[in-house]
Amino acid sequence: MALPAAFLSEDQFTCSICLDLFNNPVSTPCGHSFCKSCISSYWGGLGGSTKSYQCPLCKESFRKIPELHVNHTLKDITERFKEVTKDGVPPSQKTGEMPEGIFAEMMTRFQKLHPSDSLHQSQERVRAKLASHSQSMDHDHPPPPYTSTRRHSVSVLDDSASHLPPCPLHLRGLEFFCRNDNTCVCSECVEMAEHRGHAIVPAKKEWLIKKSQLGIEELELKDLICVRERKVEEIQNSLQQIKAAAARETDGTVCAFSKLIASVERCQAEILEMIEMSHRASEHRAQSLLKELEEEIAELKRRSNVLSHLAVSEDYVLFLKTFAALSTPLQTKDWSSVPVSSELNSGVIVKAVDSVVERFQEEIKKLPEISKSSRRMDTFLSDKRTTVEHSVPRPNTKTRRVQEYAANITLDPRTAHPRLFISADLRQVHCGDRHQLVPDNPERFDRVVCVLSRQGFSSGRHYWEVEVGGKTDWDLGVASWSVNRKGKITVSPAHGYWFLSLRDRTEYAFRTEPSTSISVNPRPTRIGIYVDCDKGVVSFYNVEAKMLIYTFTDKFPDTIHPFFSPCTNKSGRNEAPLIICPVSTVE
Repeated sequence: MALPAAFLSEDQFTCSICLDLFNNPVSTPCGHSFCKSCISSYWGGLGGSTKSYQCPLCKESFRKIPELHVNHTLKDITERFKEVTKDGVPPSQKTGEMPEGIFAEMMTRFQKLHPSDSLHQSQERVRAKLASHSQSMDHDHPPPPYTSTRRHSVSVLDDSASHLPPCPLHLRGLEFFCRNDNTCVCSECVEMAEHRGHAIVPAKKEWLIKKSQLGIEELELKDLICVRERKVEEIQNSLQQIKAAAARETDGTVCAFSKLIASVERCQAEILEMIEMSHRASEHRAQSLLKELEEEIAELKRRSNVLSHLAVSEDYVLFLKTFAALSTPLQTKDWSSVPVSSELNSGVIVKAVDSVVERFQEEIKKLPEISKSSRRMDTFLSDKRTTVEHSVPRPNTKTRRVQEYAANITLDPRTAHPRLFISADLRQVHCGDRHQLVPDNPERFDRVVCVLSRQGFSSGRHYWEVEVGGKTDWDLGVASWSVNRKGKITVSPAHGYWFLSLRDRTEYAFRTEPSTSISVNPRPTRIGIYVDCDKGVVSFYNVEAKMLIYTFTDKFPDTIHPFFSPCTNKSGRNEAPLIICPVSTVE
């Protein structure tokens, strides 16, 4: 079953040099397309000042100007796009269709929640849960007229904006949304210097897209509620079994001690007291867990109700103002590994009592020691209960928990690209302007400006933090030791790379095929990376904000090493280093 097509936009047919629709498009060897005149002028402007020619997008270098030919297929498609967009509506923007990125995100989340499902089952699950939501949204809110995110004609106020809430500065309708400032603006605001160069889209379009994202959060909350309700039932069943076990052991103990004379009644009372205390300890723990589960379920239901009301709200200004706070994932506890069990072991004592019948006088002397053992067990249960209560995670403590697995990470100069400069303490790396004279050993990357760490991991949990400061571009994550390091490299989990990227200060993505775009707010200056080799988990954190940025689950086929790329220095705009920082626990 095919996935829904993404919305067609003018960006797909726009030359990144002239920012206009392609005119005689040509493709470079690295796969990017430009107007023939634009790329020729770009490379021609370099003159003889360089020995290589770079792609303006991916910065891949060529020793001489590649021979370029017009891409007639792309040219024909562009011409057809120009024709069909004369009315302002691209052909693929049909009612009921949602952006592919949002659908793919939902697929990923549902596969994590239901790992046993096949791809086809996951698709059917997502489609079934979104059917009513998508049909309702399409009926109530038809797609807005197509508008380019690069250029907007804002000189004349559209008549359709007359009914919109007015701008407090210009009294025009708030018909656009600024993604950089996360606010609604009018046509005159777009022309102001403070919004120049920002990503401006129609507010109604942004509203519909984020409403779809809200649907993902609502469905995920419902699944979390179901998991926790099943856990409540499991704990209640365990409690019933514990009560039954306690009753059985009580009857066995009474039966065994009924054979003894009055001199052993004191010991019998102590054993019964031990059973009762163990029962109470287990019951107290179960009640504590039930209370915490009920509180978490109530919070999830409350958040679900708020999201439900917001999802049907027509006030998109209020919607967009509150979306960021409500779309932040709720920190919840993983209940899958929380058991409720009893530590009753009076069966050992019952066997001892049976032998007391034959050797009464000798066993009487042992009963005080057994009584002391009972009291020690009581103390142990109390200490364990306290430990469990203190170990219950609270909101915003996930970062502190992963920091407990801090690893001592240093860079491996043998793997560093020739343009990378590494500090003497092996904890800082930045990209220089020229290649260094270094041995071309098999471990060294010769095309991608990156470096691996000396430390590798094949099991266990590990965590480290990297200062990224105000850099415009960087890559951080892990890579298999066996990855290809020479020539052009394809970076994705399938090729042994799992890392988060920043481009142009604001564009965050996890490098899958295609890349998974990620909304990150606030902007982090220190990134925490956590890996669980046994579970195949790699997670990224905003250390200052104590927030999870993104998690990806996979299987690591061999030893993995921390991966660092400061990216090229962009003529000094991105020259700051990546710095491996000591991990300090966040309170």
